[in-house]
Amino acid sequence: MWIIKQIFDGDYGCEELQPGQKPKVSVTLENEAGEVRYVTAEDEWLIENGLEKGEVWPLEV
Repeated sequence: MWIIKQIFDGDYGCEELQPGQKPKVSVTLENEAGEVRYVTAEDEWLIENGLEKGEVWPLEV
């Protein structure tokens, strides 16, 4: 089971989003063995699924 440890809202700076592209965030995950993984997800998807720090990551890592 992977737990969300941190959500980093990246700053796109001078790199603008392309038309139709949704903002993404970097998510730090940790499992019970202490392994750490990093994934990228659409911010909107996290919000729609009620995912925040401390929640269980629902997808395969």
